[in-house]
Amino acid sequence: MAQRIFSGIQPSGEVHIGNYVGALRNWARLMSQDDCVYALVDYHAITIPYEPAEMQHRLGEAAVAVLAAGVDPARAILFVQSEVPEHTELAWILGTLTTIGALERMTQYKEKAEQQQNQVLGLFAYPVLQAADILLYKGEVVPVGEDQVQHLELSREIARKFNAAFGPVFPEPQHLLTQTPRIMGVDGKTKMSKSRGNTIAMLDTPAASWEKLRTAVTDENRKRRSDPGNPDVCNVFTMHKAFSPAADIARVDRECRSAEIGCVDCKKLLHQHMTAELDPVRERADTLVRHPERVREILADGARRALAIARPVMAEVRQAMGLRAGNGAGAL
Repeated sequence: MAQRIFSGIQPSGEVHIGNYVGALRNWARLMSQDDCVYALVDYHAITIPYEPAEMQHRLGEAAVAVLAAGVDPARAILFVQSEVPEHTELAWILGTLTTIGALERMTQYKEKAEQQQNQVLGLFAYPVLQAADILLYKGEVVPVGEDQVQHLELSREIARKFNAAFGPVFPEPQHLLTQTPRIMGVDGKTKMSKSRGNTIAMLDTPAASWEKLRTAVTDENRKRRSDPGNPDVCNVFTMHKAFSPAADIARVDRECRSAEIGCVDCKKLLHQHMTAELDPVRERADTLVRHPERVREILADGARRALAIARPVMAEVRQAMGLRAGNGAGAL
C-alpha cells in the first residue's frame, strides 16, 4: 500500500552533490512506489538574512535542480511552500502545543543560533513549521539525513499531543534515512556549504567539478604516494560510496590500504563515475533553463494540487479544535 511521503528543500542557492545524493536522488527513486509531495520551503529559507531580489531566482534554481534530478511532476507534487498559506496557519496551531523546552533542545537551533548575533523567533520555531509542513499532508514517511532525525522526533511528539487533545487527525510521521553516507565539503572537515566555498555543484561541468575534486582533502595522514591510506577517514572514499559501483568501491578500499592506488588516481576514478551520473542531470537542467515557462507551469500546478490536500486537512483541524470553518463559512 502506498504511503504519503513529504520532503522539502530550501531554495538556498546552488544545489551541490551533497543535496543530490542526500535528498534529490532519493526523491526520484521514491516516486516508483509511494505518494510523494515535495516542497521548495522558502519560508524556512527566510529565517536567515537574504536578498529579496534573489529569492525568485533561487526558487527557479531549486525547481530546476529537483526536476533535473529525476522528479517527475506527473508522478509527484512539486510546489512552493509560501503558495499554500495553510502551512503557516497550522504552524501557529501546533506552536500552541509545543513547549519552549522542546525547542531549546534542538541541536540545529543551538548551532545556528551561535552564528547569529540577534537570534530570531523564526529560527527558534523552525521545527514547528517543519512539523506543520509534514502534518498538513498527513505525511507518513519523511526521507531525511541523520541531522534531521531529532526534528522528526519532535514532529511525532507534536502529532501525538494534537491527537490526544483533539482527536486522531494526524499520523505520526516516521523518518526514512538515506543509505548514502553524509558527504562533507571538499575540505573534508565541514558540511558542504556554498558560503564556505567547499562544494561541488550538482550542475558543474566535468571540468569545473574536476578542478574542485582535484584539490579535495583525502586521508591527511597519507603524506606520500607509497604510504598506505585509510579509506575510513577519507571523504573522497565517502563520495565513491555515493557514486561508484560496488566493484570499484571495493577496489579503492583495498588498493588504498595497500598503497596500490594513489589519491590522484582515486579521484580520477571517482570523477569518471560522477560525470557518468551527473551528465544526464545537467542536460535535463539545460533544457529546463531554456524553457522557464514550463518550470512555472509545473510549480503552479503543484500548488493547486497541494492546496487540494491542505485545505480539507485544515478544515478537519479546525473542526476538531472547535474553530470556525474559515472563509466566513462558520455560524455564530
